[in-house]
Amino acid sequence: MEKFELIAPCHFGLEAVLKREIQDLGYEISEVEDGKVTFLGDAGAIVRANMFLRTTERVLLKVAKVKAVTFEELFEKTKALPWEKYIPQDGKFWVAKANSVKSRLFSPSDIQSIMKKAMVERLKSVYHVDWFEEDGASFPIRVAFMKDVATIGIDTSGISLHKRGYRQMTSKAPITETLAAALLMLTPWNRDRILVDPFCGSGTFPIEAAMIAANIAPGMNRNFLCEDWKHLISRKHWYEVREEAQGMIDLSVDTDIQGYDLDPEMVKGARENAERAGVDKLIHFQQRNIRDLSHPKKYGFIVTNPPYGERLEDKENLPSLYETIGERYQALDSWSMYLITAYEDAERYIGRKADKNRKIYNGMIKTYFYQFLGPKPPKKKRS
Repeated sequence: MEKFELIAPCHFGLEAVLKREIQDLGYEISEVEDGKVTFLGDAGAIVRANMFLRTTERVLLKVAKVKAVTFEELFEKTKALPWEKYIPQDGKFWVAKANSVKSRLFSPSDIQSIMKKAMVERLKSVYHVDWFEEDGASFPIRVAFMKDVATIGIDTSGISLHKRGYRQMTSKAPITETLAAALLMLTPWNRDRILVDPFCGSGTFPIEAAMIAANIAPGMNRNFLCEDWKHLISRKHWYEVREEAQGMIDLSVDTDIQGYDLDPEMVKGARENAERAGVDKLIHFQQRNIRDLSHPKKYGFIVTNPPYGERLEDKENLPSLYETIGERYQALDSWSMYLITAYEDAERYIGRKADKNRKIYNGMIKTYFYQFLGPKPPKKKRS
């Protein structure tokens, strides 16, 4: 069984969550860096990682790490790599993305064109052809330069893995599915506990929570680019993993997951998204103002992404909105609250300091994940 090195990128600040997910799938971690986790696995691992990992954006098949400070050096080192091991003669290949941090080679378009030329040279000499039709499977290459060292990988996923296939309608400032799943995994919430999102927007937090509760693999309803890589990954792997995912689903779980929003259109959209995800029976959506937030039971969780004034005219409403969040939370006896926001004064208006606070980059926006911890529920007596 050939072993590959696989790279899973994630949001900065959430590497530990992804690392745990990969270990839970049974794979060995070889490196953890800012915004990515590298691990070892065979062809089946490529399929399982795409199917089951909730918190990564994509899965890359690592080809090499090379140091290059001139374009000539980049050309020669790229040409020396065994591209024929991955790309068949009819393969369509291109450098889809290049980025560079603290490196002498920093122009993405130059990096892309020089590497493509080098790959063509290499494959010409191996396949003894002068021209490539490129009408077969796709092999998009991704390159990340950090301090003059380029990490080169082939994207196995295609469309980013946060696109689970259920979200048609999104809110103004949506939170991605991968980020929502990672934040839920940072909390002690589990499917036996109450979860409420009072600003549910398109329903991402409740839907991801319900998918976790019912053990639905995030990749169940979508396709992946590497399904066409028949020379590297046999069809058998796909059948087995889809069967494994199907066999794990448990929709009979008893959940109390609720999503509220002030906008009736959003509530309708969230319901439709939940239906597409196959979890509509596990979530209660309702049009409701944050002022009316209450719950009769104890020890629940609020997990939410409240507005943080993306538009200037919304900014002046923030103090009173966060004061209301603080008041409603205080009235919920023994609950915990987790909120992700870019609003710097959130704690001040909520009226208490968070027990924990993590900085997380949501795209280019620096956000804070404030964690207000309630008491643990008493242990249930064994009957």
